Order: sequence, then C-alpha cells, then structure tokens
Amino acid sequence: MFRRTFWFTTGVAAGVWATTKVNRKLKQLTPESLAATAANKALETGQRLKDRAVGFALDVRDNMAQREAELEEALGIQENPELPAPRRYTAIENDRSTPKYTESPMYSYNRNEDH
Repeated sequence: MFRRTFWFTTGVAAGVWATTKVNRKLKQLTPESLAATAANKALETGQRLKDRAVGFALDVRDNMAQREAELEEALGIQENPELPAPRRYTAIENDRSTPKYTESPMYSYNRNEDH
C-alpha cells in the first residue's frame, strides 16, 4: 500500500513538473514573447556596438593627439606662437555729410497692405 502511494505521488509530481515546464516553454514561443526577446537582443547588440564605436573614436582621438604632438616636436612648431595684430579694413565708409532721404515715398512696396 505504501509502495503504491509512493509511486502514485511520484507520478503526480513528475506530471505537474512536466506540465509546468511545457507551459513555460509554450509561453516563451508565443509571437509576443518572441518579438520581445528579439527586441531586447537587438537593443543589447546596438548598445554593444555603440560602446565599441565610442571606444574606437576615443582611441583614434588619443592617438591623433599623440601623433600631432610628435609632429609638432619634430618640426619645431610652437604651441602658442605670437600672432601679429589683426588688420581691420572698413567695408563701408560711414559718410555723414550726404543728406539722407527723409521724405516718405509716394507708395509702399508692402504687398500686405490693403489697397
């Protein structure tokens, strides 16, 4: 009697365990779950690629600055040379001796005006 009860209980437990496993797997294979999984993996991959690209750009910038310093040293270029003062030329002369047009014109060129 105890033997039958033991095996009956073991069978019920195995059935419950198997049913639970199958139901979990079926839920994972629904279209919504597959779409969510794919989206999560795409986001992770995109983040990983972004991190690698940023790391690559920073490495390039560091190596570029290092190479620029080497070239400046080899060519004897000063870092902050003294530059001559900038020359300023007037683009339009401000001549105040000529009278300005003070009268209003006969008609307006404003096309938004009511006629």
